[in-house]
Amino acid sequence: MVGVIAGGPQAGADPGTCSAGWEVGKVVSGIGNLENLDSDGVGGFYVTGILDGYLAHVDARGQVEKLVTGLKNPAGVRVDGKYVYFLTGDGFMEDPGTLQRFDRETRTVTTLLTGLNGPNGLLLLPDGDLLFTNIGVNGVPSGISRYRPSTTEYTKTWANVPLSNGIALAPDGASIYTDNLTLRIFQIPLDRPGEQKVVVGVPQLMGLLDDMEATRTGKLFVADHMQGAIYQVDTATGAACSIVTGLIKSGAERNPPDGATSVRIARDGDTWTLFATSMDGTLYRLRPPPGLDLTPATPQR
Repeated sequence: MVGVIAGGPQAGADPGTCSAGWEVGKVVSGIGNLENLDSDGVGGFYVTGILDGYLAHVDARGQVEKLVTGLKNPAGVRVDGKYVYFLTGDGFMEDPGTLQRFDRETRTVTTLLTGLNGPNGLLLLPDGDLLFTNIGVNGVPSGISRYRPSTTEYTKTWANVPLSNGIALAPDGASIYTDNLTLRIFQIPLDRPGEQKVVVGVPQLMGLLDDMEATRTGKLFVADHMQGAIYQVDTATGAACSIVTGLIKSGAERNPPDGATSVRIARDGDTWTLFATSMDGTLYRLRPPPGLDLTPATPQR
């Protein structure tokens, strides 16, 4: 299957397509409302089900094991060695959220932070620190927060980007990308978080943007709820196009956010492949056209 997934209603501005040559398949489907994912390093993934309240593992064969259940709106997830970090409390008006850690060896869960204001996207930095976005409006918006697991140091507003959502490491390893509800994607230096440069925004790209991942060559892949799309953005020029659309939760009426939620680059045999989650309960595999370098910017990959 290439380009457009059938069966989902679409809305919003279309930045144009670059779907030619992309092969779209499914790793697993029918597992609730997927919000985020990260690679386990051996062909599988850890995923969160936001409405179903779980952290789960999907192995390379597509077998699903729910590891932690009863969670309130789990969101961003990142793997670091034996630990899987994840957030709960995603949403504009949800109860205070948490940052938690699942130990893959002991299968125990530790709560690291509480009282978070709609935590959403999560990023593991090369130095081991964690950045997470906050989309809540209960109280003063928190922007992007930073947490250092080695010392428990916590900076509530590390970068003041209100209502931020997706987050990814940039190819230079010294800055990050994030998006927010102003329909813009920003680049922020790690050593100067007060300096925020707009990479792309309306009219080149318009939608309910969510999580993202960059390649070392400067391509940024971004999930969008509105068209159920995965966009490819040239971060040098701001040019954007869709590699797939229609990844939308089925139903008689639209109730966004109900589309694509997150993307991650991971190994697929000897090559790099893009994987995506959607609120339709599917983990997608998007194999690129020949010659497209998907080597991820994140060195841990």
